[in-house]
Amino acid sequence: MAHQARKRFGQHFLVDEAVIEQIVRSIGPQVDDVMVEIGPGLSALTAPLLESLKQLTVVELDRDLARRLRANWPAERLSIVEADALTVDFGSLGASLRVVGNLPYNISSPLLFHLAEFADAIQDQHFMLQREVVDRMVAQPGAADYGRLSVMLQLRYRMEKLFDVGPEAFDPPPKVVSSVVRMIPLPPDRQRPRSEQACATLVTKAFAQRRKMLRRTLADWAADIDWNALGVAPTDRAEVVSPAQFMAMADQLVAAGRLK
Repeated sequence: MAHQARKRFGQHFLVDEAVIEQIVRSIGPQVDDVMVEIGPGLSALTAPLLESLKQLTVVELDRDLARRLRANWPAERLSIVEADALTVDFGSLGASLRVVGNLPYNISSPLLFHLAEFADAIQDQHFMLQREVVDRMVAQPGAADYGRLSVMLQLRYRMEKLFDVGPEAFDPPPKVVSSVVRMIPLPPDRQRPRSEQACATLVTKAFAQRRKMLRRTLADWAADIDWNALGVAPTDRAEVVSPAQFMAMADQLVAAGRLK
């Protein structure tokens, strides 16, 4: 019996064999990899991944799809976590994880931030997402797509947009173009903000009114920021400030006792 895609789960099933092969080739699964697939759906990626892997863990919320997966593979080959990916403790699934998936568009940004909490346990991530989300993830300062998502993820990952995937590759076809992105966590010895929470608070406020000059947007804190030391001009907007500059700005505000 055919599975009906469910809107509430944001389901669009990948069916184009050439695209599937291209994604698997980009991932490059090795037999002993500790790999987790988010949203396996109708097994478009699951099946070819298991041709290379000894074992695969999948996270699937849809009970009907989880039942299908159990019927198709023995538990020693396919471990199924039947849960919302936003609630999963990925750190409990192993070390040096390789995480892959065709992510539901309706939870993509929250899920990326959730996964960032476990980045120290992750080797790499390969995801298919809405193209506009991937463009925002990899955008550089000064680009129209550059924003909060760009800054927060670039402080934690090295990212590369690999290729686009048209709507015709899915059933049902989404109304948008998708893209595949590779995300590699930055090493443990990377430069870190003094407070992750302070940095997140600052960046969120900075982009709340992105067309305004940053000194006006951050007027409450402006006197405690050494703008010259940061290399931020009086007329600069948030969209031209680099992730490293935002991190240094947050560190100044933590040092001044304005943020925690």
